[in-house]
Amino acid sequence: MDEKIVGLAIEPEYAKFVYSITNPADISGKPEALDDLVVLDLSYGNFAGLVASSFLAELGAEVIRIEPPAGDIARKMTPEGIMIKDAGLAYIVEARNKYHITLNIEKEEGREILKKLVKKADILIETFKPGYMESLGIGYRQLKEINPSLIYCAITSFGQFGKDAEKFGKMTSYDLIDQARGVVMSVTGEPELDPDVPKELKKPVKAGNWMGWYVGGMWAAFGILIAAFYRKRTGKGQFIDVSPCEGLMAIANYLMQYYHMTKMEGQPKKMVRAGNFDYAVFPYTYVRSKDGYVFLSGFTDPNWAALCEIMNRPDLQRQYPTIKERLNPYNQPTIQKEIEKFTTQYTSEELLKIVLDYSRRPDRKGTVVPGRLNSPKEVMEVEHFKFKEMFVERKDPNYGKVLVQNSLFRFMSRTPGRIKWICRPIGADNEFIYQKYLGFGREKLEKLKNEGVI
Repeated sequence: MDEKIVGLAIEPEYAKFVYSITNPADISGKPEALDDLVVLDLSYGNFAGLVASSFLAELGAEVIRIEPPAGDIARKMTPEGIMIKDAGLAYIVEARNKYHITLNIEKEEGREILKKLVKKADILIETFKPGYMESLGIGYRQLKEINPSLIYCAITSFGQFGKDAEKFGKMTSYDLIDQARGVVMSVTGEPELDPDVPKELKKPVKAGNWMGWYVGGMWAAFGILIAAFYRKRTGKGQFIDVSPCEGLMAIANYLMQYYHMTKMEGQPKKMVRAGNFDYAVFPYTYVRSKDGYVFLSGFTDPNWAALCEIMNRPDLQRQYPTIKERLNPYNQPTIQKEIEKFTTQYTSEELLKIVLDYSRRPDRKGTVVPGRLNSPKEVMEVEHFKFKEMFVERKDPNYGKVLVQNSLFRFMSRTPGRIKWICRPIGADNEFIYQKYLGFGREKLEKLKNEGVI
């Protein structure tokens, strides 16, 4: 292992040991943690369900994507309408390691086929509006009679019951609804208290990715794994009701507590949008440099003193000596601008070097943590990510050369996750899956196709 890869902050022998037991090159020879699970993914027009089954597929579960005969509308959710054959860019990423079959569950024979597959399955994921599967006779209440050990996960914006679920019951899960209801979006956007920000820009801003769907999918996968662990001990399946907006609320740190505490004191307050400021820790922000943006963290008193010393600004330390002054929302725009008087004199790389050189000094006053804001192009060029194989490129027979994110679980020492294939065309695995589980031959499949069942 190249010494320069290890990094100056990590003891080389320790880094070599961890690398030796988690080397990505050894993944193919290791077992898969979930290789005894069969998952039916009936997600439709919804990436929360797709994300949930993606994690399970990375860890070895046999995930069978069940699309209507014309394919899932999620395949067409792609930037600028860019398609690679029958799949958009987002779908290609979240179709990894999955078998793809078609089935029309609105036809009686399609529902009977699904029931037969459920008998063979461990997990079912669906994202239809509440009660839709039940109305077809293939909801959890009916399917658990066929397979009592079935783990059934339903994902919708409003959950399966309650006033909002009844009011908006015709809806399934929409990322923007999830973000808007999940409270985090209320504090995302340009800072409300910065006098230099025009009023028209002081409005909520959604996350640049489908944060509601992705968070919902991750919580769903976590719940499914818990249910699988329980089933291992008891043999009993269960129903899992996932509402992505509640998943966002669960990671909203202090927003609700701040409102509740101020309400208890008789003056209820909403946490205002902070932008790149942070009203719990500051400086903990991105600042401008000559060629981009750099993250700087120096919010404790010793670390703030270190940052002021780096900038040769003892006056700033005297003006804002304690955390209390630096957490004042009205002071932060001024502090940020003073820091940027220093940082805009240097490139991002120069700033990183200045901070790291200071951190090696025996007489340093504290620790300042730097980091660079990377664009997709820069991420692809980072040697650290290349060495850790953060992205994998596959030459797929159907989709050509495609790059996707690698499994986040690839550094598990005994049962690492992996990317085995990228995506599959609509219905590509009909013959394989239907033959394997139901014994359907080509003649039967052709008949079902002609009847619009698959």
